[in-house]
Amino acid sequence: MKQPLRVTVTGAAGQICYSLLFRIASGEMLGHDQPVILQLLEITPALKVLEAVKMELDDCAFPLLRGVVVTDDAKEAFTGADIALMVGAKPRGPGMERADLLKDNGKIFSTLGKVINEVANTDIKILVVGNPANTNAYILAKNAPNINQRNITAMTRLDHNRALHQLAEKTGNNVNSVKRMIIWGNHSTTQVPDISHATINGDAALSKVDESWWKQEFMPKVGKRGAEVIAARGSSSAASAANGVIDHMRDWVLGSEPGDYVSMAVPSDGSYGIEKGLIYSFPTVCQNGDYQIVQGLEISDFIQAEMIESEDELKSEAVTVEDLY
Repeated sequence: MKQPLRVTVTGAAGQICYSLLFRIASGEMLGHDQPVILQLLEITPALKVLEAVKMELDDCAFPLLRGVVVTDDAKEAFTGADIALMVGAKPRGPGMERADLLKDNGKIFSTLGKVINEVANTDIKILVVGNPANTNAYILAKNAPNINQRNITAMTRLDHNRALHQLAEKTGNNVNSVKRMIIWGNHSTTQVPDISHATINGDAALSKVDESWWKQEFMPKVGKRGAEVIAARGSSSAASAANGVIDHMRDWVLGSEPGDYVSMAVPSDGSYGIEKGLIYSFPTVCQNGDYQIVQGLEISDFIQAEMIESEDELKSEAVTVEDLY
């Protein structure tokens, strides 16, 4: 049996984590032969709820779950961590501007980045979920210089999955028939859901839909799906966000499907002209616990313009929080 991996989860008493933690403990994320120790971090007022979550985890008697740490001490939560799922973040409130959210959450991720830099494994794999995810990951990276910078990522897999469903539904197919979906850019309304390289049952997706639907309906709907869920549910996506976390980490650790792409927001290496260092969503392939950005894709003028708009938003956000690193 493998040695247990230490998985740190922040915001662990929240709704996303209530859909997430049990799936990690069951082996769905890291494999059914990989024991785990969950190191769960929360703010002090939420510890009682988190203790109840631990009770339920204990009561499931998961064979792979070798321990659960419940704490409000970030150093305790991140000590020796192999994987960190950064779910906790301050939600956007009424009348709050995006810049305010950037500043408030930026302070949280600046602090946590310093802690991770001090006590986590240097090759820790980090996924930032709390919004604004890309820039929170950027801030964390700036405050954790000892950590492998390639391993600091943000989640656009939920957007990717949303896009898969929308295209499959439109064309009357199952989602597993859709391959090579791409989300470029920021996890915001400037994201670029791109079907120009996608296939449906091996055929070009663009041959199956009208251009007007792709550009005027599909792209905005994917980008605004989170707001649509909030309007219908009264709170933000939880189960689907948790599923995106599972998908992102499983493919990263265990490998993605050969011949397919997965969307990950990762530190730009300059691919496709995107400024180096920005946490930007690219099409990737994963193998042997690592990922590679897919190279050499032909980009249309339309997609290029959309990609630059999302890049500009990320550059602007980086300027807004530059006092935090």
